[in-house]
Order: sequence, then structure tokens, then C-alpha cells
Amino acid sequence: MKATLLGTGTSSGVPRIACDCAVCLSSDPRNKRLRCSLLVEGSGGNILVDTTPDLRLQSLRQGLRRVDAVLFTHPHVDHLYGLDELRSFCFGRSAPIPCYGDEGTLGRIRHVFDYAFKPVYQGMTESVPQLSLNSIAGPFELCGCPVEPLTVHHGRLPILAYRFGSFAYVTDCNAIPPASLGRLRGLEVLVLDALRHNNHPTHFTVAQALEVVAELRPRRAYLTHIAHDLDHEKTNAALPAGVELAYDGLSFEVA
Repeated sequence: MKATLLGTGTSSGVPRIACDCAVCLSSDPRNKRLRCSLLVEGSGGNILVDTTPDLRLQSLRQGLRRVDAVLFTHPHVDHLYGLDELRSFCFGRSAPIPCYGDEGTLGRIRHVFDYAFKPVYQGMTESVPQLSLNSIAGPFELCGCPVEPLTVHHGRLPILAYRFGSFAYVTDCNAIPPASLGRLRGLEVLVLDALRHNNHPTHFTVAQALEVVAELRPRRAYLTHIAHDLDHEKTNAALPAGVELAYDGLSFEVA
């Protein structure tokens, strides 16, 4: 199984609009961060985690030619509002793309993208994305990969993290309940939210993320959902062994 981080930035992306800070003006490509999403390539196809407003650019940059299923973490704009770009992956498909999430996220999709589910547009792949919505009830297999949904807290909002065998993707959170924490042990790779150094009401800081890493002790950990407060090279130099700041396009193989 191969995982690729298509985006590692916070909701505004980096560089941020109208900002002249050192990171936003940096020439280091690792400081260019699109909104957070993940590609998992399994033996049976490609799984996309979240459809960011940058999905078109991410797909072109990655050379992504097919999406076989989509997992959603939560319904915030930076993780959902590129959903219409799935239309391009529907061309030539004989069936809708299956999408999975909790009921709150699926309800938001039906509301914001209601046109995609109107009978008049069904089968019109050049007009609207052809999707099937599926509520997640527990662990299941998707595209040859084991998928285990885990509840984490994004401020007061419970959202989903995902474990894929020896790899887990935990974005947009500032607290992990004990039951989910227990399911995040024994990992080869952990990708974890770490927005910035200063406190935030809905995201881990770097220090808080490092506390979680120290408790879970994965073989490798990558920090994601990064704001413009963190310069890649400077931040990496201060991180402990086995922990790195993620960057767009980072890929790794996991069992």
C-alpha cells in the first residue's frame, strides 16, 4: 500500500492570500502547502481522503488518473468543497464513485451538492459527479485496504480519523478519546495534525502533537495541516528523531 499526501496546509493554504511573512514568501517548495488530503493506493484501486478546494490542482500535479472511492473526515470547506472535481473521474465509469463518511458529512454533501443527486442528472457524467453516499458503521475493506474509522475531536466536533493497517491519518483534531488512542498503537506511520506553535481551539499545536507521538510511539510520524507559522526546514531541525514536518507530495510505502 502506498500513501501520498496531496496537501498538507491549513484551511487558508500556504502561502496565505495577502501575507508577506517569511514562510509565505519562501522559495522552499516544501513551504507551498495546498489544503489537506491524502491518496491511498491499494491493491484494488485508489482511495482519496477528502476533496479539498485544491483537488483539481492536486490531481494534475500528482498525475492522478482515477479515483475508485472517497473517504471523508468531516464536512468543513477545506476538506469537502472540491467534491465537484470528482466529475472528471466519473468519465468512462459504469458505476458511481462510492463515498464514505459519517451522517453529518453525508448530510452536508446532500445539501451543498444537491444537484448531483437530482434524478434529472443521473447518468450525465459530463454535467455532475456520479456518486453513491455510504454511512460508515465500523471497520471495512476498501480497494484491498483495511479501513478502520476512529473518532477524534476537532474542537467540539467529533470527526473521523482513519487507520489503514499499519498507517493512520489523523488530521484536524485537538483531542483523541481513549478508545481511539488505543487503536492508534503499533503503527508504522502516523500522520498527525500540528497546526502551529501557539494554542488553537480546534487543532493540536506542535508540542501537543509531539506528546501524542511520544505516547503512541509509531516508527515514523509526519505532522500535517500546517499553517504559515511553521517554516519547513527550521521546524524540522527542532523535531525529535522519527518525527518530521510533512510536505505536499510526500509518499511512503506501508504494510
